[in-house]
Amino acid sequence: METDSPVLVLMRHGQSEDNERDLFSGLRDPALTARGMEEARAAGRALRALGLHFDGAVTSRLQRAQATLALLLGELGHPSLPVQVTAALNERDYGALAGLNKTEARSRFGSEQVRAWRKSYEAVPPGGESLAMAAARVWPFFDACIAPRVRSGESVLVVAHGNSLRALLVHLDRLAPEAIEEVNIGNAGFLIYEANADGRWGRRAGVKMPI
Repeated sequence: METDSPVLVLMRHGQSEDNERDLFSGLRDPALTARGMEEARAAGRALRALGLHFDGAVTSRLQRAQATLALLLGELGHPSLPVQVTAALNERDYGALAGLNKTEARSRFGSEQVRAWRKSYEAVPPGGESLAMAAARVWPFFDACIAPRVRSGESVLVVAHGNSLRALLVHLDRLAPEAIEEVNIGNAGFLIYEANADGRWGRRAGVKMPI
């Protein structure tokens, strides 16, 4: 599906060492596993097969996202593509949950409370950020630094984290906050958007997304 029209691609990092151990990461900085590295390479091959070409990339300050992006760009044949690194796209801060196994967290705090902290828009983990709080840093950065590039004709690749991307989807898809509870982006899963003339963002038709 070769295309010259500008696109925005959002991708979650590959499996991290914390993902493998089912730990809350938040602002922890685990490396990719061998599986995560291969997931990143496979995603790069998938983007290449779609005929996508990028003018620049944006990622977080955490190594699991940066390593995923580097592997992607290698598969795309653009290892020197300009990359912007920003804390605005970091994973949300899980506070007291960071480093806990999810089973351990459910035992300590209760399953329903942990589910609310993980999935809801407003619930705030002890000492951490709600998804709404993460959105308060993600949305302004996107509107100021990413959206204008795509609307001016650039294709931009964003590699970030499950929750920073979920926060962004509320904005792009104009979701009600409660609707985001059912959205999960798998490791190295990606979404492709185009900027519509009416100012909205549309997911590209005909591409099956791993979400």
